[in-house]
Amino acid sequence: MAPEERLRAICMAFPEAHEEPFGGHTRPCWRVRGKIFAMLGEFEDVVTFKGEPGAQDVLVGARPDLFFVPKYVGHRGWVSARADHPQADWDELAGLLYASWRLTAPKSLLKQQPP
Repeated sequence: MAPEERLRAICMAFPEAHEEPFGGHTRPCWRVRGKIFAMLGEFEDVVTFKGEPGAQDVLVGARPDLFFVPKYVGHRGWVSARADHPQADWDELAGLLYASWRLTAPKSLLKQQPP
């Protein structure tokens, strides 16, 4: 399965997730109640997601070949991952994307979900 398809399957499995490109971009962007929790790079298979406090430093520090600080939103703790990297761990990416969804979803929706 191509990285875009795998990412779509992961992100769309989260409650109330929907896909809507950002601005004039054509690649997928996943949202929960209108707020972005993950987006695919416009020209490559790089997924960018919201990171929990400290996650950016840990991920980028441990595996700079796979994770990096994205332009524009990196200063806000977002992280980018090369989804087409041969050593991409899809279980780990799914967990990171779920954490991003949880950081973005409203509290009322989170109360309906198991921890």
